[in-house]
Amino acid sequence: MKFLIFAAKFHVLCNFSSGVLVKKNMKHLSDSEIIDSVLLGNANDYSLLIARYKNKAFSLLKRMLKNEMDAEEVLQDSFVKAYFGLKSFKKEAKFSTWFYRIVYNSAVTKLSSKRRKIEQEMLSVDDEENPLHLAMPEWEFNKEKHELLHAAIRELPENYSAVVTLFYLEDMTGEEIAEVMNTSVGNVKVVLYRSRLALKEIISKKDLKKELV
Repeated sequence: MKFLIFAAKFHVLCNFSSGVLVKKNMKHLSDSEIIDSVLLGNANDYSLLIARYKNKAFSLLKRMLKNEMDAEEVLQDSFVKAYFGLKSFKKEAKFSTWFYRIVYNSAVTKLSSKRRKIEQEMLSVDDEENPLHLAMPEWEFNKEKHELLHAAIRELPENYSAVVTLFYLEDMTGEEIAEVMNTSVGNVKVVLYRSRLALKEIISKKDLKKELV
């Protein structure tokens, strides 16, 4: 990916095709410390946050938008929004959660502009009456099989693929996902449960289970 125009706008010295240029002695800084530096006027330090989150955010967007060009466009837009929103960022929250919410909402906006509907199946549930077992089968985490699994995930509806990506591949908690998607933890669990069922159906139809075991 190349975001040279994007980089120029913010004087961020980065080139996504050759790697982001950052100060080696600053890579260990926390997100909060980097944000403080940017807000003090060191705009170039924003490249540290770009380097830290661009790949994961791009993966999420590709699964939601089903299109690399759209994903790249929305990723750039998300970093632009985050940059200009840093002053309003509340440090008691995690930057990653705040940023993923920007990414998710930007993707939803993109889908809406293309007249594509995101399934609305977030139904409230009572956790005690509907206990959900959220552990994924071990075969779904074999590193050598990830490409097949990712291809199956891309076939899920947008909100399903977003929840699966955030929970299993980004290790976000149900609470963090609920914040990103602006919904309840119970609703996240419902979508997560249905996503797993849908994913297993896709894997079964494509006869991929043997390859993933």
